[in-house]
Amino acid sequence: MQSIRTVKPKKFLGQHFLNDLKVAEFIADTIDVMPELPVLEVGPGMGVLTQFLLPKKRRLKVVEIDFESVAYLRKTYPQLENDIIEDDFLTMRLERTFEGRPFVLTGNYPYNISSQIFFKMLEYKELIPCCTGMIQKEVAERIAASSGSKTYGILSVLIQAWYDVEYLMTVSEQVFTPPPKVKSAVIRMRRNAVTNLGCDEKLFRQVVKTTFNQRRKTLRNSIKPLVGKDSNSLTADAMFDRRPEQLSVQEFVNLTNRVADYLVGKEKEGGM
Repeated sequence: MQSIRTVKPKKFLGQHFLNDLKVAEFIADTIDVMPELPVLEVGPGMGVLTQFLLPKKRRLKVVEIDFESVAYLRKTYPQLENDIIEDDFLTMRLERTFEGRPFVLTGNYPYNISSQIFFKMLEYKELIPCCTGMIQKEVAERIAASSGSKTYGILSVLIQAWYDVEYLMTVSEQVFTPPPKVKSAVIRMRRNAVTNLGCDEKLFRQVVKTTFNQRRKTLRNSIKPLVGKDSNSLTADAMFDRRPEQLSVQEFVNLTNRVADYLVGKEKEGGM
């Protein structure tokens, strides 16, 4: 490979180029749990991870928004010529990537959009049975957090509803160019056996986001933007004395169903 300085890291793209080959190889090997599926790498930069994905003898595509990195990849990895997608991952129609076939998502993800990448993953959860890669340590801890933890939040609940999360490795900031101000972590998420949450998915997301947006308040108060102030008939019992970080995924499902029943009843009253 050419020098790591061949492509200049761009702050506005959240680029921090990994220069530790052992870490890159470790990330590449996280996809081996699903060896039969093609792979989409997000933000390959100069291919430090790509070089370890290519020998795995499976279809690999990379998506990169930085024109300078794209030019470097085309020159350095000519075998990828037809599989370099010059685009913004967040706006891609992922069902077109591998002709509708499921795939593994991986990457040394741009730090400024990592949460958005995982929200997109959730939109395409039926196409992405496995997602691995490196992100900020703080975000990885949030995704992997258990209920009752201070780091447990929106990402934790929404991702754990559909994926089993593994926190695999903490990575020093010193193995990047330029070094980020925070530590990083490698995680792996694999689709669990859930095919139906047992509640309205859209309302589930609303309930989770609404309550965590006021996480210091009890559910009785944090749910009000969704159900209205006059909701005593819904919020009277002891469950609503709890705070959102104290609820498991299943308890959020149960809460969603209670909110749905309440809103239906309220609508019927309004229509009488």
